[in-house]
Amino acid sequence: MSERTVIVDGRTLTIEDICHIAEQPQQLRLGDAPTFVARIDKGAAFIETLLQEEGFVYGVTTGYGDSCTVSIPLENVNELSRHLYTFHGCGLGAHFDPQQTRAIMAVRLNSLAQGFSGVRYQLLQRIAELLHHDILPLIPQEGSVGASGDLTPLSYLAAVLAGEREVLYQGEKMPTARVFGQLKITPLTLKPKEGLGIMNGTAVMTAVACLAYQRAAYLSQLSTRITSLVSIALNGNAYHFDEKLFAVKPHAGQIKVAARIRGDLQITLDPPRNDTRLQDRYSLRCAPHVIGVLEDALPWFRQFIENELNSANDNPIIDAENGHVLHGGHFYGGHIAFAMDSMKTAVANLADLLDRQMAQLMDTKFNNGLPANLSGARPEQAMLNHGFKAVQIAVSAWTAEALKLTMPASVFSRSTECHNQDKVSMGTIAARDCMRIIELTEQVVAAMLIAVVQGVELRGNTAGLSAGLRATMAQVRSKIAFLESDRAMEQELRLCLQLIRERHWNLYE
Repeated sequence: MSERTVIVDGRTLTIEDICHIAEQPQQLRLGDAPTFVARIDKGAAFIETLLQEEGFVYGVTTGYGDSCTVSIPLENVNELSRHLYTFHGCGLGAHFDPQQTRAIMAVRLNSLAQGFSGVRYQLLQRIAELLHHDILPLIPQEGSVGASGDLTPLSYLAAVLAGEREVLYQGEKMPTARVFGQLKITPLTLKPKEGLGIMNGTAVMTAVACLAYQRAAYLSQLSTRITSLVSIALNGNAYHFDEKLFAVKPHAGQIKVAARIRGDLQITLDPPRNDTRLQDRYSLRCAPHVIGVLEDALPWFRQFIENELNSANDNPIIDAENGHVLHGGHFYGGHIAFAMDSMKTAVANLADLLDRQMAQLMDTKFNNGLPANLSGARPEQAMLNHGFKAVQIAVSAWTAEALKLTMPASVFSRSTECHNQDKVSMGTIAARDCMRIIELTEQVVAAMLIAVVQGVELRGNTAGLSAGLRATMAQVRSKIAFLESDRAMEQELRLCLQLIRERHWNLYE
């Protein structure tokens, strides 16, 4: 684990910063330079000045959304934030896991740190304090349409800051008030605009997108390494990955994938003229073209995600320096929705690719002499043992489920809230779909990694493998034994899955 500190003070953060905080929240530090503190507090002071001088600010002296024409008397404005997070407390479904919840809190904190939300520095301090103590709001995943922000899920953060609802603390679900009492944390009474500042943004979808990006990038590398091992196991034509071949179709990511496979297979010479294996099936021959789509998309996924991460994305925008309240739609999650809808398709194609590679490995009609189902049984026990037969069925099931979820969420906009929110992004649903596809693809990768190592061992001649392939095989074998006699594989698959999610396998630079 890295020990670096991530400082949140309005400067640009990266996807890796958010992922780091999600794993090690104590390594977040909120900036405390006097100029930064003053800039944040100036927004809140500007709101107070407007109330005294003009008596009208959207979401402060008015209702929300379609209710913006409803006036709130000045003596009641401090109650409005409490009502906002209270009536949005209607989320359902599973809760975001601890890593996702920390990422959500960090992303929202970074947006507020841009200084355009009209909230106090004290509010930022409290979010940072929750992260430091690892006090995590229990946030339901379902209930956001991704425009007007992630209102319902972020209401759970707002309510916890006020000492309400429930949190996960030290592995236990507890009332927030009890945890605050134990740690002597005073609940915040949210000031005008602070409820809206917390909730009216894209933090949930953006946080999930950051985590999805990191996992998708790792899956690209794992799928590449597995393809190299499949080529060895199937006695494939290594020259499908020749450098001169890929020079004539110069997609950078595709070229990178081919180069990684070429290095794994130690291809340095021109292909022999008498090679009888001219063309392998597409799932092997075209693997760089499939994996390369994701590799080529990663840079613009990063651009979309990090722009959103480092933006002020609530409404209205409070420009205290120039004395403006700017009403707009920065809560709209269209860029994240598009990135997640695109990422989930690219990742699902990895699952589909590996599922087809698995089918080749298992079938004696296509695996060039390997035992059926990659069985490692001794000859006298062969009729009783079934190798990876059921694992292949499971891989097909996980792949089918992943492919089923690739329908783009962003095209399912629904008009809601009295047609005020009449075009919405569905960005949070897209991000959740993407994460589920990533989880399913990781399951496919776990199964394939175990199976292909067995396939290479059954093929023989492992001594001549490249250092990278030998290292991966040794890492797998240090955790999971050769499958000789039938055994239940669930726990070994779960272990491999955990190691994938911990990025345990050493791959490419």
